[in-house]
Order: sequence, then C-alpha cells, then structure tokens
Amino acid sequence: MSKDDVELVEEEQQELKGKKYDRELKKLHVELVKLQEWVKHKGLKICIVFEGRDGAGKGGTIKAITERVSPRVFRVIALPAPTDREKSQMYMQRYLPHLPAAGEIVIFDRSWYNRAGVERVMGFCTDEQAEKFLKAVPLVEKAIVDSGIILLKYWLEVSEDEQTRRLESRIDDGRKIWKLSPMDLESYGRWYDYSRARDEMSAATDTSWAPWFVVRSDDKRRARLNLISHFLKQIPYKEVEREKIKLPKRQKSGDYEEPAYPFKYVEEKF
Repeated sequence: MSKDDVELVEEEQQELKGKKYDRELKKLHVELVKLQEWVKHKGLKICIVFEGRDGAGKGGTIKAITERVSPRVFRVIALPAPTDREKSQMYMQRYLPHLPAAGEIVIFDRSWYNRAGVERVMGFCTDEQAEKFLKAVPLVEKAIVDSGIILLKYWLEVSEDEQTRRLESRIDDGRKIWKLSPMDLESYGRWYDYSRARDEMSAATDTSWAPWFVVRSDDKRRARLNLISHFLKQIPYKEVEREKIKLPKRQKSGDYEEPAYPFKYVEEKF
C-alpha cells in the first residue's frame, strides 16, 4: 500500500468518527423504520440474540438499532439473574415467554447462551449442565425457527487490548461505572476460559437454521453500521405504502383563556 493509500484510509477512518458515521447511521435508521412497518404489516416474528465478552459493544449496538424505532415493535430483553424458582425450572423456560409474537422484533441483550458462557466460566453451572445445554439448544432453536420466528445470532468479537481499554475507561467515568460489576472484574481475568467456552458454543450451535454471525467490534461505530446493514439484508422487506401525512387545521381558541394557575416550571439552568 502506497503512502497516498495509507493517508486515504486514515482520512476515511477519521471521517467515520464524525459526520460520516452519523450520515450512514441515519440512512440505516430510515431502513429500520421501513423494516418495522413491514414487520407490522406482514406479522413477522424476529428474534435477535446478542452475545460477546464484557465490553464488546453489545449495549451500544442495541441502542443504535432501537433509538429511532418503536419500543412496542422492537423489544429489548435483558433478564436479571434467575430467582430460586427460575433456577428450578427447565433452563430455557424463562426465556420462552419473551419470544416475539406477530409484528414484533425481540432483541436479547445476552440470552439463553449465558449457560454456555458466563455460567460455565464462573461456575454457576456444572460442565455436565453446560454440555447438556449445548446438545439440546440446536433442537430448541430448530423448533423456534419452525414456528415461524426468524432467529439471528450475533457474536461481537473484541480484542484483548480493546477490552482492557474499554473496561479501564469505565473506572473513572461516572456515566459508565455501573457497567463495571464485581462479576465483570472477576471474568476479565478469565480471557482464555471464555475463549474455550466460545469455541465450544460455536462448534455445537452454529447450525444451518440458526448460524452465528461474528462481528469484529474493536471499532464500535464500524461494528454498529456493519451489523445493522447485515441484519437488514437478512429480512426481505418493502416500504409499506401509506397516505401522505398532512397535519389537520387546529381548532380556534373560542372562549378558551390561558389560566392564571401558578404552574411549577422547571428551573431553566441551560
């Protein structure tokens, strides 16, 4: 690669950090709204699973997907730790009620694959339980797909150095400190245990009916654009025709008068 080519690549990468990223994301948001209307129109059922190490960028990507669409159509599911009752259930049982009905897109911010990842690595389940899960889950996902649900699974892949940088950035940032739990700190040191768990999970559950799609996420903005673009290509959709919107005329005030009531206005500090 020549010096000019290197400079061009660096320029494009720098540009993506600002206006180009915003411009490309805006285009994708328009398409996501079109998809949303098509999903409602056709009664489609879509389920998206997000997995990856801590700091891989799952939350930011999900936010980028959902910030311009209806939460009634795009539902984000991020379940807390299971209760004692849930621990006694069939493992998949607490996830099944959250699967989409007609006209819905459900996004799992971590999913039933907790059993193949954090639960296995951190000792919250036995190796035997994890192995049984890996044998059973392809059959469960086959049943999910056969029921008419479009199931997409994304693994966000972050490098060791970038994960370290992101987790360190949370330590002194009051906006992000909540993202750094004791569990995150303990799991950080188990990089290769997670790598082994990821590898076994992929080998056992990367099926023709529910494949894993891996997204390189060291550059968070590029990862978001790439993932959303890929997601949109998985769902054949068309723009739903609708009548051109025109605001109606407002009614005349008639005998209405602004009240003298002392409303408690918020202090305008900005």
